[in-house]
Amino acid sequence: MEKVHFSQLVFAQAKKYGNKVALCSREELNDPWYKLSWNEFANQVSAISKAFFDLGVVEHQRVGQFSQNKAENLIVDFALFANRATVVPMYATSTVSQVEFIVNDAEIEIIFVGDQQQYNIALEVMENSKFLKKIIVFDKNVVFADLDHSMYFSSLLALGEKSTKHFEVQQRQNEANKTDLCCILYTSGTTGNPKGVMLPHSCFKEAMLTNTMRLTNMSERDVSVAFLPLSHVFERTWCYLCLFRGATIYINQRPTEIQQTIKDVRPSLMCAVPRFWEKVYAGVQENLSNFSPLMLGIVTWAIATGKKYNIDYLRLGKNPRLLLELKYAIADKLIFGKVKRTLGIENANILPTAGAKLSDEITTFFRSIGVPILYGYGLTESTATVTCFESDTFEIGTVGTIMPNLQVKIGEENEILLKGKIIFPGYYNNKEATKAAFTEDGWFKTGDAGYIKNNQIVLTDRIKDLFKTSNGKYVAPQEIETRLGMDKYIEQVAVIGDERNYVTAIIAPSIPALEDYAIKNKISYDNVDELLKLPAINDFIQSRITDLQKDMANYEQIKRFTLIQKSFSIDSGELTNTLKMRRAVIMQKHKVLIDEMYAR
Repeated sequence: MEKVHFSQLVFAQAKKYGNKVALCSREELNDPWYKLSWNEFANQVSAISKAFFDLGVVEHQRVGQFSQNKAENLIVDFALFANRATVVPMYATSTVSQVEFIVNDAEIEIIFVGDQQQYNIALEVMENSKFLKKIIVFDKNVVFADLDHSMYFSSLLALGEKSTKHFEVQQRQNEANKTDLCCILYTSGTTGNPKGVMLPHSCFKEAMLTNTMRLTNMSERDVSVAFLPLSHVFERTWCYLCLFRGATIYINQRPTEIQQTIKDVRPSLMCAVPRFWEKVYAGVQENLSNFSPLMLGIVTWAIATGKKYNIDYLRLGKNPRLLLELKYAIADKLIFGKVKRTLGIENANILPTAGAKLSDEITTFFRSIGVPILYGYGLTESTATVTCFESDTFEIGTVGTIMPNLQVKIGEENEILLKGKIIFPGYYNNKEATKAAFTEDGWFKTGDAGYIKNNQIVLTDRIKDLFKTSNGKYVAPQEIETRLGMDKYIEQVAVIGDERNYVTAIIAPSIPALEDYAIKNKISYDNVDELLKLPAINDFIQSRITDLQKDMANYEQIKRFTLIQKSFSIDSGELTNTLKMRRAVIMQKHKVLIDEMYAR
């Protein structure tokens, strides 16, 4: 398999696995799963690849995908690869201006869309773009407003099934090579226009090999849930790895459905961002708060036992003593097993998480109860994984061990620099940004600060996010935001303090949790706006902040904060499509509130 190009991968796997299930999908939450075997997967890829040829798709052409997660996304991907063409994914939540920029920058003539809203956006873009000529729609319920330039995926499939262009496509497959551009992933960008990260097939080939070397317990018996958007490099690379290893993928179409999907599928694999585990952790802690003192004592004993067994022994390669093994078996049966079955992760084998900071407390908790979270670090420009935990040996406080065949060093301002076959060659149509991304001797500049410890990386912060107070003290806002984000009463927080004499924060609290707190404490109010301004509520939140920051330096501690009713969102421009904060936008939109905190 190591020598198989992505243009041939699905067909090679079909010969190996035949009628074994490759992909599962459903339109609605209560629908039965539609299962696609490897043979059926290969047949559809073959049909769509021939249809592409008939539509006039040429080698190296860029084709857009603007859709929520669907099995069809992967069928289109591999049909494009068979034609030596390039896929350009876009986030399902993208706005007209975002789609328009990508379409024009990558000169996209054909775009696939999922639902009616995405179709309408694509249609508006097509009306103003000199490039976009064709919209192909996955959802057969979408109503067309332009029959001449629109078609359903089912019609494309039917076209390909009748096509005679098998040998023409096969010739392209035979000529495909590692330098062909596999995809262009546009970074959502916290400032300015997004940049198109060019990832050739060589980057993904190396990613498949190095991940196989690291994740030795992953196999064709595994079942994965595709939860993160396929437009995200993390999920895209992970799904490609699952297909490369012969695992089965269940497609979760809507992020809001993930909890039910996990319970329905009971997966062994699933990649997620830390925010997912923060919410799960908060939910577990909420349940524990309702336990009786006796039951809470049993849970506390069980977690301590789990920590000793998994963290103090297995993690360090030591064999647990017989008595500890017995205690852990009891704790697992009484507590851990029930928690995992409730969440739907009792079959978990590997649960990669990356994309932001995961607190040591949460990492320790889940590893203690036997949940195999593999914390890691990576970027779009590095084809995802730079480091990750090894299955059993890892050090909490790090983001894991450096991946095989990758060079890492620390540069100026403690910036992490990378070299290797997984590193992208540059940004599409943007020589200036490409030049700025590399040192003169060819090291990619990640923009992340950190240091190397025993071949593992410890992240300190994003260099651009690091700010200095007017007193000359450097503050890492992400560390503070991660800590506060663990609290069930705090949904989002933006830390402020650059060139100011103390640190403040704009906080979007969990309104339902605060309302519940108000009821339990007999706090009366007429509306949510009034609730957030009550001294009792602000004092309560202050006490939570003080507790969460108790071991941080005085200059890092939040001195004042303001509660806001409306959370930061993608639609408002305060968050990127990958849910990273656009600090400049947040500070501009909340300028009056921020100035008030410093004027008091």
